[in-house]
Amino acid sequence: MAKRSDAITKGFDRTPHRALLKGTGVPQQEMDKPFIGIATSFTDLIPGHTGMRDLERFIEKGVHTGGGYAFFFGIPGVCDGIAMGHKGMHYSLPTRELIADMVESVAEAHRLDGLILLTNCDKITPGMLMAAARLDIPCLVVTAGPMLTGAGREGRKFSFVSDTFEAMAKYKAGVIDEKELMVCEDMACPTAGSCQGLFTANTMAILTETLGMSLVRCGTALAVSSLKRRIAFASGQRIVELVRDGITPRQIMTKAAFENAIRVDVALGGSSNTVLHLLSIAREAGVELPLSEFDRISRETPQLASMNPGGKHFMEDLDGAGGVAGVLYQLRSLVKDNPTLTGPSVKEIIASVGSVDEEVIRPMSDPYRAEGGIAILAGNLAPEGAVVKQSGVSEQMMVFEGRARCFDSEEGAMAALMGGQVVAGDVVVIRYEGPKGGPGMREMLAPTATLMGLGLGDSVALITDGRFSGGTRGPCIGHISPEAAEGGPIGLVRDGDRIRLDIPARKLELLVDDAELARRQAAWTAPEPKIKTGWLARYAKVVTSAHTGAICKA
Repeated sequence: MAKRSDAITKGFDRTPHRALLKGTGVPQQEMDKPFIGIATSFTDLIPGHTGMRDLERFIEKGVHTGGGYAFFFGIPGVCDGIAMGHKGMHYSLPTRELIADMVESVAEAHRLDGLILLTNCDKITPGMLMAAARLDIPCLVVTAGPMLTGAGREGRKFSFVSDTFEAMAKYKAGVIDEKELMVCEDMACPTAGSCQGLFTANTMAILTETLGMSLVRCGTALAVSSLKRRIAFASGQRIVELVRDGITPRQIMTKAAFENAIRVDVALGGSSNTVLHLLSIAREAGVELPLSEFDRISRETPQLASMNPGGKHFMEDLDGAGGVAGVLYQLRSLVKDNPTLTGPSVKEIIASVGSVDEEVIRPMSDPYRAEGGIAILAGNLAPEGAVVKQSGVSEQMMVFEGRARCFDSEEGAMAALMGGQVVAGDVVVIRYEGPKGGPGMREMLAPTATLMGLGLGDSVALITDGRFSGGTRGPCIGHISPEAAEGGPIGLVRDGDRIRLDIPARKLELLVDDAELARRQAAWTAPEPKIKTGWLARYAKVVTSAHTGAICKA
């Protein structure tokens, strides 16, 4: 079998290359085996990644059992929760591009035959998938899995967002005392793994499995489970088979696969960040995926689950209820057949489902909501679109009109919120936080969680050209395009302007006449960049709008 690695192992003119490989400890008899790179994002900095050393061992065992030779190389990770609310969050989304570039660079420079991509958190998983689609060599993703909820008295379950960010605001409002706040802090993250609800990390793990890029149950199996170890081992074996059979990501990540992924996403009420990520992955895979597809699929797909942060169930519940296969089973009349890297096709996986816990994953005849979790809005405030996680919005806030309170940074908005300056009937406008203006399109979990913790979730809306954590709930509209830094209408809003949100009608409107908006546009000038040096300054020059996936121009 001809292999990519032959370029560094075959022929007399590759004597220096083999010498260096032997310098790493590779025996001569292993030179003919498929060379499998294991791109690992292990770090002590992120709870979702601290358990990866264990999974690395099992992947390596699987690769060698399958007849390959494994090589580890490192990929960086940023914890969005730790990076939240300060300069660090500027770096989170841009790392997605760095991760894709790093995986590409190592795989191409060392002519690896196949890759296992060991990942878990928000930007790391989509960055890995972008690289897989770009390289189009055999690749398999292992997501490290969610953490358990914290167990409290009387059946209470503690989780990261509800019991840290929202608890912080409750403490500020006097709803809980310092002792209860400390209990929340101690119980919110009790084990290794990605945060327990359907935030971005877990949503992306689920969508990776739905796309067919990881093994069955990988998307929901808990980080602390022996099942996750067995999945890691099986993935190591399977990647060698994929190399020998010549099966590559673009054969798997088809238009049907992306449609299935969107359908599962909206049926579960997943993170709004998946819009950015699926758009960027599809582009790398050569699949045309317009923003409008998310709204079309969401309108025809009912929401079948009530997942934290907006609902009552956690990842451990979803895994026990049937996982991704269980969701596909309940959606079977809408799901398209497609190959997977596992071996069985999507329809064959559905046919293998024995039972589903319909308390957690309801049938389509009895949904939580008639429509899926994501809605794409448009209007004179967002000519190129905006995104809302409608699964986290209460019925009374699906249509809302209020007065604008404008802030040119997240910090300004947080100061006003914590200072009691935002009141019922306001629409908080946070701008110059988009891909270019931020730069880096920071997540706004702190202000959105503060709104909920202060009890303003049913009386105040928030709009931004930035984005939200998967932990966000409430009437929060992000990804407004074009962004303020590009001269978008969100940059023209003034304090006191009326803004109308109509999610059922998919409208976001600034109630100011066209002539006045034209006068404001003529007077608008681009602000000075917030960051003028380093990687972020370069990123701001090449990043595109949110409605395209915030990708970097070639």
